[in-house]
Amino acid sequence: MKIVISDYPDVLGRELEKEIACVREDIPDAAVVVHPYADPEDFYREMADADGLLTAFIPLDRAALDRMPDLKAISINATGYNFVDLEETRRRSIPVCAIGEYCTQEVADHTMALLLALDRNLKHYSNDIDQVRRWQYYSAPRPMGLDGKTLGLFGFGKIGKAVARRARGFGMRVLAVDPRADAAQAAALDVELTDPDTLLAASDAVSNHMNLTPENAHYFDLACFRKMKRHPIFLNVARGGSVVEADLARALDEGLVRAAGLDVLEAEKPDLAHCTLTGRENVIITPHAAFYSARAIDALQRMSCKNLTACLTGHPEQAFRVVNGVGG
Repeated sequence: MKIVISDYPDVLGRELEKEIACVREDIPDAAVVVHPYADPEDFYREMADADGLLTAFIPLDRAALDRMPDLKAISINATGYNFVDLEETRRRSIPVCAIGEYCTQEVADHTMALLLALDRNLKHYSNDIDQVRRWQYYSAPRPMGLDGKTLGLFGFGKIGKAVARRARGFGMRVLAVDPRADAAQAAALDVELTDPDTLLAASDAVSNHMNLTPENAHYFDLACFRKMKRHPIFLNVARGGSVVEADLARALDEGLVRAAGLDVLEAEKPDLAHCTLTGRENVIITPHAAFYSARAIDALQRMSCKNLTACLTGHPEQAFRVVNGVGG
Protein backbone atom coordinates (compact mmCIF):
# COMPACT_ATOMS: atom_id res chain seq x y z
CA MET A 1 0.00 0.00 0.00
CA LYS A 2 1.38 3.39 -1.01
CA ILE A 3 0.75 6.53 1.04
CA VAL A 4 1.91 9.98 -0.07
CA ILE A 5 2.54 12.85 2.34
CA SER A 6 2.58 15.95 0.16
CA ASP A 7 2.38 19.69 0.56
CA TYR A 8 4.22 22.90 -0.21
CA PRO A 9 7.88 22.51 0.79
CA ASP A 10 7.78 24.89 3.75
CA VAL A 11 4.64 23.19 5.10
CA LEU A 12 6.59 19.93 5.16
CA GLY A 13 9.20 21.43 7.49
CA ARG A 14 7.81 19.49 10.45
CA GLU A 15 8.96 16.20 12.00
CA LEU A 16 7.65 13.89 9.30
CA GLU A 17 9.32 10.90 10.92
CA LYS A 18 6.54 11.00 13.53
CA GLU A 19 3.87 10.74 10.83
CA ILE A 20 5.63 7.91 9.01
CA ALA A 21 5.98 5.99 12.27
CA CYS A 22 2.34 6.66 13.15
CA VAL A 23 1.14 5.33 9.79
CA ARG A 24 3.26 2.19 10.17
CA GLU A 25 1.80 1.47 13.60
CA ASP A 26 -1.40 0.48 11.77
CA ILE A 27 -0.05 -0.44 8.33
CA PRO A 28 3.45 -1.89 8.94
CA ASP A 29 4.22 -2.59 5.28
CA ALA A 30 3.07 0.81 3.97
CA ALA A 31 5.32 2.50 1.43
CA VAL A 32 5.30 6.08 2.66
CA VAL A 33 6.52 8.72 0.22
CA VAL A 34 7.16 12.37 1.11
CA HIS A 35 6.60 14.60 -1.91
CA PRO A 36 7.27 18.38 -1.70
CA TYR A 37 4.63 19.95 -3.95
CA ALA A 38 6.05 22.33 -6.53
CA ASP A 39 5.01 21.10 -9.97
CA PRO A 40 1.48 19.63 -10.37
CA GLU A 41 2.59 17.16 -13.04
CA ASP A 42 5.29 15.74 -10.77
CA PHE A 43 2.69 15.40 -8.04
CA TYR A 44 0.23 13.62 -10.33
CA ARG A 45 2.92 11.19 -11.42
CA GLU A 46 3.64 10.38 -7.78
CA MET A 47 -0.05 9.96 -7.06
CA ALA A 48 -0.76 7.69 -10.05
CA ASP A 49 -0.46 4.53 -7.93
CA ALA A 50 -1.10 6.00 -4.47
CA ASP A 51 -3.73 4.54 -2.14
CA GLY A 52 -3.75 7.36 0.39
CA LEU A 53 -2.90 11.05 0.57
CA LEU A 54 -2.05 13.19 3.60
CA THR A 55 -2.05 16.92 2.84
CA ALA A 56 -3.20 20.28 4.13
CA PHE A 57 -3.36 22.62 1.16
CA ILE A 58 -2.96 20.91 -2.23
CA PRO A 59 -5.96 21.61 -4.53
CA LEU A 60 -7.91 18.45 -5.26
CA ASP A 61 -10.52 19.13 -7.92
CA ARG A 62 -12.02 16.75 -10.48
CA ALA A 63 -9.12 17.10 -12.88
CA ALA A 64 -6.61 16.32 -10.13
CA LEU A 65 -8.59 13.32 -8.88
CA ASP A 66 -8.74 11.96 -12.43
CA ARG A 67 -4.96 11.55 -12.19
CA MET A 68 -5.23 9.42 -9.03
CA PRO A 69 -7.07 6.27 -10.12
CA ASP A 70 -6.06 4.14 -7.09
CA LEU A 71 -6.80 6.74 -4.43
CA LYS A 72 -8.87 5.30 -1.57
CA ALA A 73 -8.66 7.97 1.15
CA ILE A 74 -7.63 11.59 1.75
CA SER A 75 -6.62 12.91 5.16
CA ILE A 76 -6.41 16.66 5.70
CA ASN A 77 -4.03 17.63 8.47
CA ALA A 78 -5.97 20.82 9.13
CA THR A 79 -9.49 21.86 10.04
CA GLY A 80 -10.25 23.48 6.69
CA TYR A 81 -10.90 21.46 3.54
CA ASN A 82 -12.34 24.01 1.11
CA PHE A 83 -9.69 23.12 -1.52
CA VAL A 84 -11.16 19.62 -1.94
CA ASP A 85 -14.07 18.94 -4.30
CA LEU A 86 -16.20 17.02 -1.82
CA GLU A 87 -18.93 16.22 -4.31
CA GLU A 88 -16.42 14.61 -6.64
CA THR A 89 -14.87 12.58 -3.81
CA ARG A 90 -18.35 11.39 -2.82
CA ARG A 91 -19.01 10.31 -6.40
CA ARG A 92 -15.79 8.29 -6.32
CA SER A 93 -16.46 6.93 -2.78
CA ILE A 94 -13.21 8.39 -1.45
CA PRO A 95 -13.54 9.34 2.24
CA VAL A 96 -12.11 12.74 3.13
CA CYS A 97 -11.10 13.25 6.75
CA ALA A 98 -10.26 16.50 8.50
CA ILE A 99 -9.31 17.44 12.04
CA GLY A 100 -11.73 19.17 14.38
CA GLU A 101 -10.66 19.84 17.94
CA TYR A 102 -6.89 20.22 18.26
CA CYS A 103 -5.94 23.92 18.38
CA THR A 104 -8.96 25.79 19.71
CA GLN A 105 -7.14 27.34 22.65
CA GLU A 106 -4.13 28.33 20.55
CA VAL A 107 -6.27 30.10 17.94
CA ALA A 108 -8.27 31.89 20.62
CA ASP A 109 -5.04 33.02 22.30
CA HIS A 110 -3.69 34.22 18.96
CA THR A 111 -6.87 36.18 18.28
CA MET A 112 -6.58 38.01 21.57
CA ALA A 113 -2.85 38.55 21.05
CA LEU A 114 -3.54 40.29 17.74
CA LEU A 115 -6.32 42.38 19.27
CA LEU A 116 -4.17 43.49 22.21
CA ALA A 117 -1.09 44.14 20.07
CA LEU A 118 -3.06 46.33 17.65
CA ASP A 119 -4.92 48.24 20.34
CA ARG A 120 -1.74 48.81 22.36
CA ASN A 121 0.23 49.86 19.23
CA LEU A 122 2.98 47.33 19.86
CA LYS A 123 4.16 47.30 16.25
CA HIS A 124 4.46 51.11 16.28
CA TYR A 125 6.44 51.16 19.53
CA SER A 126 8.68 48.32 18.38
CA ASN A 127 9.46 50.23 15.17
CA ASP A 128 9.96 53.46 17.13
CA ILE A 129 12.53 51.87 19.41
CA ASP A 130 14.30 49.54 16.97
CA GLN A 131 14.39 51.83 13.93
CA VAL A 132 13.72 55.45 14.92
CA ARG A 133 15.40 55.18 18.34
CA ARG A 134 12.54 57.17 19.81
CA TRP A 135 11.26 56.77 23.41
CA GLN A 136 7.89 58.48 23.33
CA TYR A 137 4.57 56.97 24.40
CA TYR A 138 2.45 59.65 22.72
CA SER A 139 3.94 59.03 19.27
CA ALA A 140 1.25 56.35 18.81
CA PRO A 141 -2.51 56.73 18.43
CA ARG A 142 -4.42 56.51 21.71
CA PRO A 143 -5.50 52.93 22.48
CA MET A 144 -9.24 52.44 22.85
CA GLY A 145 -8.81 49.94 25.72
CA LEU A 146 -10.79 46.72 25.75
CA ASP A 147 -12.78 47.11 28.96
CA GLY A 148 -16.32 48.18 28.10
CA LYS A 149 -15.81 47.89 24.35
CA THR A 150 -17.74 45.56 22.03
CA LEU A 151 -16.26 42.58 20.21
CA GLY A 152 -18.28 41.16 17.32
CA LEU A 153 -17.72 37.53 16.38
CA PHE A 154 -18.65 36.06 13.01
CA GLY A 155 -18.84 32.36 13.82
CA PHE A 156 -19.68 30.96 17.23
CA GLY A 157 -18.25 27.47 17.11
CA LYS A 158 -15.54 26.12 19.40
CA ILE A 159 -13.07 28.87 18.57
CA GLY A 160 -15.66 31.65 18.69
CA LYS A 161 -16.74 30.49 22.14
CA ALA A 162 -13.13 30.32 23.35
CA VAL A 163 -12.50 33.87 22.12
CA ALA A 164 -15.71 35.04 23.81
CA ARG A 165 -14.55 33.64 27.16
CA ARG A 166 -11.26 35.50 26.88
CA ALA A 167 -12.88 38.74 25.73
CA ARG A 168 -15.38 38.65 28.59
CA GLY A 169 -12.38 38.32 30.92
CA PHE A 170 -11.13 41.63 29.56
CA GLY A 171 -14.50 43.23 30.29
CA MET A 172 -15.72 43.32 26.72
CA ARG A 173 -19.31 43.04 25.58
CA VAL A 174 -19.51 40.23 23.01
CA LEU A 175 -21.90 39.97 20.06
CA ALA A 176 -22.02 36.97 17.75
CA VAL A 177 -23.52 36.01 14.40
CA ASP A 178 -23.95 32.33 13.59
CA PRO A 179 -27.11 30.74 12.14
CA ARG A 180 -26.30 27.49 13.98
CA ALA A 181 -25.51 29.05 17.34
CA ASP A 182 -27.12 27.59 20.45
CA ALA A 183 -28.95 30.36 22.32
CA ALA A 184 -28.49 28.67 25.68
CA GLN A 185 -24.73 28.33 25.18
CA ALA A 186 -24.50 31.96 24.14
CA ALA A 187 -26.45 33.07 27.19
CA ALA A 188 -24.22 30.97 29.46
CA LEU A 189 -21.21 32.87 28.12
CA ASP A 190 -23.01 36.22 28.32
CA VAL A 191 -22.84 36.57 24.54
CA GLU A 192 -25.58 38.33 22.59
CA LEU A 193 -26.65 36.66 19.33
CA THR A 194 -27.59 39.21 16.72
CA ASP A 195 -27.74 39.91 12.99
CA PRO A 196 -24.78 40.94 10.80
CA ASP A 197 -25.76 44.57 10.29
CA THR A 198 -26.26 45.16 14.00
CA LEU A 199 -22.93 43.55 14.82
CA LEU A 200 -21.06 45.52 12.19
CA ALA A 201 -22.53 48.82 13.35
CA ALA A 202 -21.99 48.24 17.08
CA SER A 203 -18.56 46.57 17.29
CA ASP A 204 -15.24 48.16 18.25
CA ALA A 205 -13.49 45.01 17.08
CA VAL A 206 -14.73 42.43 14.55
CA SER A 207 -13.24 38.94 14.46
CA ASN A 208 -13.90 36.31 11.78
CA HIS A 209 -14.16 32.67 12.84
CA MET A 210 -16.39 31.33 10.04
CA ASN A 211 -15.66 28.25 8.02
CA LEU A 212 -15.18 29.19 4.38
CA THR A 213 -18.23 28.21 2.32
CA PRO A 214 -19.56 29.33 -1.07
CA GLU A 215 -22.07 31.48 0.84
CA ASN A 216 -19.49 33.50 2.77
CA ALA A 217 -16.59 33.62 0.30
CA HIS A 218 -15.43 37.26 0.05
CA TYR A 219 -17.98 38.14 2.73
CA PHE A 220 -15.90 41.01 4.06
CA ASP A 221 -15.95 43.40 1.11
CA LEU A 222 -16.08 47.19 0.85
CA ALA A 223 -19.84 47.27 1.44
CA CYS A 224 -19.32 45.27 4.61
CA PHE A 225 -16.48 47.49 5.84
CA ARG A 226 -18.64 50.56 5.25
CA LYS A 227 -21.19 49.17 7.70
CA MET A 228 -18.56 49.18 10.45
CA LYS A 229 -19.66 52.46 12.01
CA ARG A 230 -17.16 52.39 14.89
CA HIS A 231 -14.10 51.97 12.63
CA PRO A 232 -13.09 48.75 14.41
CA ILE A 233 -10.02 46.62 14.62
CA PHE A 234 -10.63 43.80 12.13
CA LEU A 235 -9.30 40.31 12.80
CA ASN A 236 -9.23 37.25 10.56
CA VAL A 237 -7.83 34.01 11.95
CA ALA A 238 -10.15 31.75 9.95
CA ARG A 239 -9.86 31.69 6.14
CA GLY A 240 -8.32 34.27 3.84
CA GLY A 241 -11.00 33.66 1.21
CA SER A 242 -13.57 35.33 3.45
CA VAL A 243 -11.96 38.73 2.80
CA VAL A 244 -11.60 40.83 -0.34
CA GLU A 245 -8.03 41.96 0.28
CA ALA A 246 -8.14 44.98 -2.04
CA ASP A 247 -11.27 46.17 -0.23
CA LEU A 248 -9.64 45.73 3.17
CA ALA A 249 -6.65 47.75 1.99
CA ARG A 250 -9.03 50.50 0.83
CA ALA A 251 -10.94 50.34 4.13
CA LEU A 252 -7.66 50.85 5.99
CA ASP A 253 -6.69 53.73 3.68
CA GLU A 254 -10.05 55.42 4.21
CA GLY A 255 -10.15 54.82 7.96
CA LEU A 256 -13.20 52.58 7.80
CA VAL A 257 -11.10 50.06 9.72
CA ARG A 258 -8.55 51.38 12.19
CA ALA A 259 -6.28 48.32 12.17
CA ALA A 260 -6.19 44.71 11.03
CA GLY A 261 -4.76 41.50 12.43
CA LEU A 262 -4.57 38.68 9.88
CA ASP A 263 -3.32 35.14 10.33
CA VAL A 264 -4.42 34.21 6.80
CA LEU A 265 -4.40 35.78 3.35
CA GLU A 266 -6.44 34.69 0.36
CA ALA A 267 -3.54 32.79 -1.18
CA GLU A 268 -2.08 30.07 0.99
CA LYS A 269 1.27 30.96 -0.61
CA PRO A 270 0.91 34.74 -0.92
CA ASP A 271 3.14 37.00 -2.98
CA LEU A 272 4.23 39.17 -0.08
CA ALA A 273 6.33 41.44 -2.29
CA HIS A 274 3.14 42.68 -3.97
CA CYS A 275 0.66 42.39 -1.11
CA THR A 276 -1.16 45.68 -0.48
CA LEU A 277 -1.58 44.83 3.21
CA THR A 278 2.09 44.50 4.16
CA GLY A 279 4.28 47.36 5.37
CA ARG A 280 1.52 49.04 7.36
CA GLU A 281 2.06 49.97 10.98
CA ASN A 282 -1.58 49.28 11.79
CA VAL A 283 -1.60 45.81 10.24
CA ILE A 284 -0.10 42.68 11.79
CA ILE A 285 0.10 39.60 9.56
CA THR A 286 1.21 36.19 10.80
CA PRO A 287 1.90 33.20 8.49
CA HIS A 288 -1.12 31.00 9.26
CA ALA A 289 0.47 30.38 12.66
CA ALA A 290 -2.48 30.71 15.04
CA PHE A 291 -2.69 26.93 15.53
CA TYR A 292 0.99 26.54 16.33
CA SER A 293 2.15 25.00 19.61
CA ALA A 294 4.00 21.87 20.63
CA ARG A 295 0.77 20.30 21.89
CA ALA A 296 -1.25 21.20 18.82
CA ILE A 297 1.34 19.97 16.34
CA ASP A 298 1.56 16.62 18.10
CA ALA A 299 -2.24 16.24 18.07
CA LEU A 300 -2.46 17.32 14.43
CA GLN A 301 0.11 14.81 13.27
CA ARG A 302 -1.26 11.85 15.18
CA MET A 303 -4.94 12.53 14.46
CA SER A 304 -4.46 13.07 10.73
CA CYS A 305 -2.44 9.85 10.41
CA LYS A 306 -4.97 7.83 12.39
CA ASN A 307 -7.77 9.22 10.22
CA LEU A 308 -5.97 8.03 7.11
CA THR A 309 -5.09 4.57 8.40
CA ALA A 310 -8.62 4.02 9.71
CA CYS A 311 -10.01 4.63 6.23
CA LEU A 312 -7.37 2.60 4.45
CA THR A 313 -7.88 -0.41 6.72
CA GLY A 314 -11.64 -0.44 6.17
CA HIS A 315 -12.73 1.36 9.36
CA PRO A 316 -13.73 4.90 8.34
CA GLU A 317 -16.19 4.98 11.24
CA GLN A 318 -13.15 5.14 13.54
CA ALA A 319 -11.85 8.32 11.91
CA PHE A 320 -12.26 11.46 13.94
CA ARG A 321 -14.19 13.29 11.23
CA VAL A 322 -15.23 12.20 7.73
CA VAL A 323 -16.35 15.45 6.14
CA ASN A 324 -17.85 14.11 2.91
CA GLY A 325 -19.98 11.38 4.48
CA VAL A 326 -18.28 8.46 2.75
CA GLY A 327 -18.24 5.45 5.05
CA GLY A 328 -17.98 7.45 8.24
